[in-house]
Amino acid sequence: MARLWGWESRFVASRLVRVAPHHVGAQLSAWVQGASQGDQASWDALVERFSGLIWSVARGFGMNRADAAEISQTTWLRLAEHLHHIEQPERLAAWLVTTTRRECLRQRRLHGRHIPLDDTRPEPTTTTLPAIDTHLLTQERDATLWRCIQALPERSRTLLTMLLTDPPIPYTQIAATLEMPIGSIGPTRSRLLATLRHHIEAAGITAAD
Repeated sequence: MARLWGWESRFVASRLVRVAPHHVGAQLSAWVQGASQGDQASWDALVERFSGLIWSVARGFGMNRADAAEISQTTWLRLAEHLHHIEQPERLAAWLVTTTRRECLRQRRLHGRHIPLDDTRPEPTTTTLPAIDTHLLTQERDATLWRCIQALPERSRTLLTMLLTDPPIPYTQIAATLEMPIGSIGPTRSRLLATLRHHIEAAGITAAD
């Protein structure tokens, strides 16, 4: 199976899906139940856990930052409206991906055209900055990597986002969300990572950079 180098994997995961540490299973069910009952702490936990996923799907769909922010807010509003109907909390990530994609399509229809990205800068992180020269080199590398990711088709970026979610979304849910045969997810993932690696190498970036 195709595999990204270590630093590339960390970059893709941090840019496409920025999520909180492992809080899964029973904890996720408790958050959904608590939020549906008006518990602010549970709602905040859901926002922290999945905000990166929603943002990544919206940006991967080609939305600029302003539209991605609006779509994120609308997606959270949709969740608030449907919390009482979430019977399988373990499927929440897939539900959020589907809802976000629908909102992106709605936004495109409203604009009547493809909405270009407003920039190709990598998404900001909270990591402590290294020395200025190293930081500038890292910024340039990250911007190039981000452009390589954006060069992938929207469907490929969404698939990559879902596969990199922590914990990963089950293949059954990915297949249902993207309407693709479950048996094709693994091979598609391998081809996608190979394509991404080709773009990265063509851009002149190596693991030593």
